[in-house]
Amino acid sequence: MKITRPLIFTLALASCAALLVCDSAFAQGLPPGIKMEKDISYIPDGDAAQKLDLYLPEKAADKPLPLVVHIHGGGWIGGSKFPCAVAAMALRGYAVASVEYRFSQKAKFPAQIQDCQAAIRWLRAHAKEYNLDTEHVGVVGGSAGGHLSALVGTAGGKNAFPKIGGNEEQSDRVQAVCDIFGPSDFSTVVQQAADDKNVKNIFEFNTPKDPYSELIGTKLDDKPKADAVSPVHYVSKDNPPFVILHGTHDTLVPYAQSEELAAALKEKGVAVWLQKLPGAGHGGPGFGKPAVVQLMQNFFDKFLKGAEVQITLVPEAEVTVKPTKPVVK
Repeated sequence: MKITRPLIFTLALASCAALLVCDSAFAQGLPPGIKMEKDISYIPDGDAAQKLDLYLPEKAADKPLPLVVHIHGGGWIGGSKFPCAVAAMALRGYAVASVEYRFSQKAKFPAQIQDCQAAIRWLRAHAKEYNLDTEHVGVVGGSAGGHLSALVGTAGGKNAFPKIGGNEEQSDRVQAVCDIFGPSDFSTVVQQAADDKNVKNIFEFNTPKDPYSELIGTKLDDKPKADAVSPVHYVSKDNPPFVILHGTHDTLVPYAQSEELAAALKEKGVAVWLQKLPGAGHGGPGFGKPAVVQLMQNFFDKFLKGAEVQITLVPEAEVTVKPTKPVVK
């Protein structure tokens, strides 16, 4: 299947569709109570893509704000940091940074994770300027942004990738990860897609039409490169807590990818919640149900604010939707 502009657009906005905390008002301008600093270069004299937008409460906080870093989706080939799916969290006592990164047409992996980690280090280096709590940083993204968020979480602090952009004295670890249907293991995705009885995956793997192999610049059976790009490869007992959202009828990222990541995290004793959405595809109304949004809000409040809240998965019956794609027999 050719990756057309409509498909890129769908991929890019997948995380926005998943989160009700995204307000349509952001497309026209900021709602009252939020101020924004746009197109901050997190690498001096860097690429045009190496910029972020920062959202802060208009009213100055009396203490440093926990930070949520948003990484957009788009198959690693498209999408945009604006509008930001979670900018409204600035109304709930958070600072929010929305990060842009280089696409695979311009730079192959690990450029994308290097950019995200550089942005996190830059934010920590400028914490006093923006009143940020450097000890409480979370990351969230959908699709390709979910993959990069998960990789930020599992590879953070391990010097797995050469650092770029300076601020090397700063940590690129985070304290919480919300991964929305992101790929987790490039070595198993082809077989998992073939084995998925719910849907037929839309990608022609290991061709120029496949964003997975295009990201690493080679076929997915190149195990060293497939391992290097895969969040599951870096799982360890010191990883931050994860909440993962994934639909069972996803035609772009097999649901089994999130099952695999959740199992690997659990095996190492890492706190992880996998929210299964029966019938849901790559985004859609199931992800925006109030109970799902509350799950994500509680997750960040607990691990970034220290709130005494319970993290409870939503009963599957409450989030089941009718599949939009026909089941492949």
